[in-house]
Amino acid sequence: MHLERLVDDTSRRLPMAANGRHQVVRPINGLQILRHSSVGTLEASLYEPVLCLVLQGGKEVTTGERTLSLGPGECLLVSHDLPVWSRITQAPYLALVLEVDVASIRELHDSIADSALDDDHARTAETHQADPGLLDALFRYLAIADTPADAKVLGTLTAKEIHYRLLTAPFGGMLRSLVRRDSNASAIARAIGYIRDDIRSPISVPDLARRVGMSATSFHKHFKTITSTTPLQYQKELRLLEARRLLKTGGAMVTTAAYDVGYESPSQFSREYTRKFGFPPSQDLADATG
Repeated sequence: MHLERLVDDTSRRLPMAANGRHQVVRPINGLQILRHSSVGTLEASLYEPVLCLVLQGGKEVTTGERTLSLGPGECLLVSHDLPVWSRITQAPYLALVLEVDVASIRELHDSIADSALDDDHARTAETHQADPGLLDALFRYLAIADTPADAKVLGTLTAKEIHYRLLTAPFGGMLRSLVRRDSNASAIARAIGYIRDDIRSPISVPDLARRVGMSATSFHKHFKTITSTTPLQYQKELRLLEARRLLKTGGAMVTTAAYDVGYESPSQFSREYTRKFGFPPSQDLADATG
């Protein structure tokens, strides 16, 4: 499978006359086509488990102190819910984004459990050149979208193949660790789930460690290794991202957004919001409400 063929098939699925510089199309379950017509500024967001394959242009993703650069034919695989900064560095930018179904990865894992795949030094966000097998599977997954009957039957099978290729890829080490219940990666994923389920309530690191079966010291160490931040800072990142979502939809005032995500002091919320995004929450609210 040549990348050019996948680029052509992906491009034809975007509207010919689109308004604005950012397009998103969802041709089939779990898959998005993204196109940006110009380079952009840094954007903060939360990446859930995902595969991003760049077809045209370029992108940078920063997590912690690591900055990953992607160009045509390169893919980014993220195994955990991860706060990141990203920006489009070369345009026009075209990419396929596939939601990674952790349940499917877990089901597939038993079939490769005895294989000699190397998980050493695996990281939560990995980049790699997409191999022909992965490109071919993504091409066929897109093609299936053209026929609803095929999508209903063959879509599940092809999605399973794509997940298998990710699981067995050289850069799939963290996915393999994630689905092992006794692994540190699995424990941290469960802890992240506890934090996300209730971002408003204060968290206790010793309590989180106990819930996932780790010592507080080991938990803190592995949490930072996987997420590039501490549990308390991770919760703060989630709170600020959710508050920004509330403000940008125009559905909440600044004070209301602060309280809704767990802040007790609106002034502290405004300081931390400004520190993260570079402008006060009132500016996002003003932009959203016109």
